[in-house]
Amino acid sequence: MSPTDDLLDPLLGPWLKGFPHAEPPLRRSAVPAQRWNLWAGDLPLPLAVVSSGALRHNLAWMQAFARDRGLELAPHGKTTMSPQLFRAQLDHGAWGMTVATLAQLRVAVDSGARRVVVANQVLQRADLIELDRLLRVTPGLRVLFLLDSPAQLQAIERLHLPSVFEVLLELGTSGGRTGVRGHEAAVQLARQAHASPAVRLAGVECYEGLKVQGEDDADHLATRGWMERMRSLAVQLADEGLFDSDEVVVSAGGSGVFDFVAQGLQQIRSHTALAGRPVVGVLRSGCYVTHDHGRYQRLVSAIDRRIGCDRGLQGALEVWAVVQSVPEPGLALLSAGRRDLSYDIEMPIPLRWCPQGQRQPRAAGAAWQVTGLNDQHAHLRLGDDAAGLCVGDRVALGISHPCTTFDKWRWMAVIDEEGFVVDALITCF
Repeated sequence: MSPTDDLLDPLLGPWLKGFPHAEPPLRRSAVPAQRWNLWAGDLPLPLAVVSSGALRHNLAWMQAFARDRGLELAPHGKTTMSPQLFRAQLDHGAWGMTVATLAQLRVAVDSGARRVVVANQVLQRADLIELDRLLRVTPGLRVLFLLDSPAQLQAIERLHLPSVFEVLLELGTSGGRTGVRGHEAAVQLARQAHASPAVRLAGVECYEGLKVQGEDDADHLATRGWMERMRSLAVQLADEGLFDSDEVVVSAGGSGVFDFVAQGLQQIRSHTALAGRPVVGVLRSGCYVTHDHGRYQRLVSAIDRRIGCDRGLQGALEVWAVVQSVPEPGLALLSAGRRDLSYDIEMPIPLRWCPQGQRQPRAAGAAWQVTGLNDQHAHLRLGDDAAGLCVGDRVALGISHPCTTFDKWRWMAVIDEEGFVVDALITCF
């Protein structure tokens, strides 16, 4: 098998948590034929699972959202770091992939991506040398990374590498993350990049997601400010002839207010001052692919309301655990903890449960709440809904912020509505 085939059709086996203990190693492509069933007890818990139906829906929905607005989609791969999901996103029409590091870039390229945005500053010697090598040995590969300082530009120039790197000028904000802080400083850096033999200035970029509040007016105002700053900068750089590529790339977009971002990117694309050069608006949302049952569900439900959508993104990711102890009334200890679940934003959310020996999940009790996590345990408080949950029952936990659940698993089962495992994903963190 080629390295790409091996990445997309990896070998799975009982060294992975959640894989059937007694089964021999097998390739991903052989998984559906096994007819394993989650609720029949064929796989040991805990196990992270992805709903095949919700996954298909999300892939198609987000691609259509971008396409209908004349935008391109370059999903942020750091969310999942799954070659199988990268390929699925590309197969659904994604313009390319977004990553944060050179290691992630390698995975995206090996998964088939030929346009990649590194949404970060690249300046380390080892990273630049590797990027130069990848560009020279990979036919058709285009990589754009972020530039935000003269010091970074000088670090690139000092190496005198054969490749001329494509860069996007990153806008930042006071007290925020990376990015040039002011308009004039950004213009000056663009002039330096245009004059440099080491880089080509291909466009401008920002990330608006750090201050998303989930309030329509505040989020709209903040996002509109970001987009106006980017439009103003792009117009001036175009007027001065500082863009070095055949097309201008303008890019933004986390997963919380992508409708407001899309409006801004559309306005930049239609601006007459840039009409002499094609403008590509690139949305970089990543969490949409599996969505979640917490923070992003709340944020995107507001987007659904704003755009008049009655069937938007769906939560596709759950972690199933077994009730291993009911040591006192109203408390169940589950077999999943910090090693298995996101907890950086909020505790996991009880969604469903399935009694031992049955295959029909039921809705979780309205009062059920995870109040604490240990490395391998979740403390599920049952409130007034304590009756009926017994040792050996299974509980599905939804998560808030999928990024930090994916990095806790080396494989995930993809299941259909009847609980059969129909595919498998791996992650490459």
